[in-house]
Amino acid sequence: MINTVQLLRNVGLFDSVNGAANFALARLTLAYAENGRGKTTFAAILRSLATGDPLPIAERQRLAAQYPPHVILDCSGGPPLAMFQNNAWNRTLPNMVIFDDQFIDQNIYSGLTVASEHRQNLHELILGAQGVALNQRLQQLVGQVEAHNTALRAKTSAIPANERGLISVDDFCALPAQANIENAIQTAERSLAAGYEQDPVRSTPAFAMLDLPAFDIEEINGVLGQNLQTLDSAAADRVRAHLSTLGQGAETWVADGMEHIPDASEGQVTSFCPFCAQDMQDSPVLQHYRAYFSQEYANLKRAVSTAQDSVNLSHGGDVPTTFEREVRVAGERQHFWARFCDAPDMSLDTATIVSKWQLAREAVIAALVAKQAAPLDRMTLSNSARDAIIAYETSRQTVLALNQAFREANTRIQIVKQQAASANLGTLSSSLERLKAIKARHTAATDALCRDYLAEKAAKAATEALRDQARTSLDQHRINSFPAYQGAVNTYLSRFNAGFTLGNVCSANTRGGPTCTYDVVINNTSVSVAGGTPAPGSPSFRNTLSAGDRKTLALAFFLASLDQDPGLADKVVVIDDPISSMDEHRALTTVQEIRRLAQRVSQVIVLSHSKPFLCSLWEGTGQSQRAALQIVRDAMGSTICGWDVNQDCITEHDRRHALLRDYIRSNIGNTREVARAIRPSLEAFMRVACPEHFPPGMMLGAFRGLCEQRVGSPQEILDAAATQELRDFVEYANRFHHDTNPAWETAVINDGELQGFVRRTLDFAKR
Repeated sequence: MINTVQLLRNVGLFDSVNGAANFALARLTLAYAENGRGKTTFAAILRSLATGDPLPIAERQRLAAQYPPHVILDCSGGPPLAMFQNNAWNRTLPNMVIFDDQFIDQNIYSGLTVASEHRQNLHELILGAQGVALNQRLQQLVGQVEAHNTALRAKTSAIPANERGLISVDDFCALPAQANIENAIQTAERSLAAGYEQDPVRSTPAFAMLDLPAFDIEEINGVLGQNLQTLDSAAADRVRAHLSTLGQGAETWVADGMEHIPDASEGQVTSFCPFCAQDMQDSPVLQHYRAYFSQEYANLKRAVSTAQDSVNLSHGGDVPTTFEREVRVAGERQHFWARFCDAPDMSLDTATIVSKWQLAREAVIAALVAKQAAPLDRMTLSNSARDAIIAYETSRQTVLALNQAFREANTRIQIVKQQAASANLGTLSSSLERLKAIKARHTAATDALCRDYLAEKAAKAATEALRDQARTSLDQHRINSFPAYQGAVNTYLSRFNAGFTLGNVCSANTRGGPTCTYDVVINNTSVSVAGGTPAPGSPSFRNTLSAGDRKTLALAFFLASLDQDPGLADKVVVIDDPISSMDEHRALTTVQEIRRLAQRVSQVIVLSHSKPFLCSLWEGTGQSQRAALQIVRDAMGSTICGWDVNQDCITEHDRRHALLRDYIRSNIGNTREVARAIRPSLEAFMRVACPEHFPPGMMLGAFRGLCEQRVGSPQEILDAAATQELRDFVEYANRFHHDTNPAWETAVINDGELQGFVRRTLDFAKR
């Protein structure tokens, strides 16, 4: 609770107020002030202390003050004292709640309007501390979810859009890694390319095998190593010796000549030389020639010639050119099929191969030519010829390996042809995009971005689960709170004789946040207080409730919210002008409710400009539980001092009557004031004694005239003696009132005469 007000400096009308420190506040503290003296400022100071918000004080800094506001309050929660300095509190008093115009403006209405922010704040008011905590937790989690969404949008933007294509970020980040992704992408690209070129794929042949014939060294050496098995060595030596004398190529032309002997000897008994036509019957060398150039010799030469022809057929003529053309065609097909499947590398150096081929062929031909010239000589391929063949064979093995690659490629080409014939371009395209996305997803940079996104998404999911739990708890609290709150408000409205009730008090979720809607029920007719502007001419909050009704409704809302507070016993409640604009018949109810409230809370501080209202509160409260202050003018500002409520609880009639008694008993009082008190004292007495004949507004002189008219009649009011006495009183008292004597301020007063009329007046009032 608040114990004392130690200092109010440079706030509103409070220049430097420290005298209030001498007045201790009690469980029920009353503060009286005329309008404009500082009640609202004092309530604002307490609101700032409750919330810690410096604005209610800062915006009320005393005009033209040299220094900023400075406030010191002795209140619970210390030490130290609660101090506002340098635009901040050193501590707060959070268990304090305040009913004032700001409370109404924030939570109930402004002027004649109930806006969305009023209904939102009323929603929190109904929820109470526990509900507000639940709602704050929910809003905090909603804000966190939104923060996650903002972060997710940023993290989504960070993931390159060109890498994921048309795939959503969630699906992109969920893509699993795939082994051999490069091969898979290449295969997909080739399949799609084949799908786009179905006709060329269908019509383009597969690889044809390259033909690069071999040189059979053993076979060639076999031919070169042959001779005549039946020819003795002496005959062979004799023929060679003779042929050696004939010059180069002698064996060949001699062998040819031997073939012409039958033609030259046709019709002769003996053989004749085909060159000189001489009889060779007795030639000693002819028989050797016959043995040398026999059929076996012819067969040998034929074998050599056949071998030579075979080499030329397989390795000569257009064969190398054909090979080069086949290689060129294979290269073109390799270029075509490499777009759709794995195709063999076509890096053959045909010029080198053909060159090696030619060298090998020429070496073999040269050996066979030499053999042809000397059939009976046993020969073998020279080392250079063998090296040439081996070099060629190396290239040939390369070609054979390439042919094997062609066969394997042809199997793949057949699959490509089959798939292309039934290709679905859309499916192939989607598959390719997915594979590219997988590759991009699992690069180091993008993988880090995706992991960051997925971590944020998981955090969001966890926050959303907490948000849903908080919403469920809040909804359950609403289910329990709103009906109870509606009942409490209606109870207070009934006590205040409001003439209206609340209906359909419920919670609603809007884009701006949770809000409260309700109906004002008048004459069993509901007037909705919800969003939107009512149609002109239709019943609404602004035209169905008077100013007093609206203030009564606000106070009922406030008191009902206190009823829902589980920590009510520790609350400090500040109420500023609760009966402003209220009808007189509601003032007593308000007094009664505040008295009851004071027994349920730690402290109630009531500020008002109505002394009768505060006096009513004072009189119904125990002496040990009450204290009173007043805010009064002090030069150009205001100050706080003690207030003698008991003195203000005495009526004006009581005060005047006491003035007359004191004057008679002790000659106390100003004689002019005593003289002036005679007439109003008599008027107050007669209004009570003769209320039906002396109504409010009637002057005492007119009443006296009425009494004179009725003396002795059945309607007599006062008897003749009393009427005459009253006439004397009026005649004397009118000398001291401005409405009956313009010189009333200077009228001469005789003390003895005054004592006589005062005594007679007191005696008259005893009748």
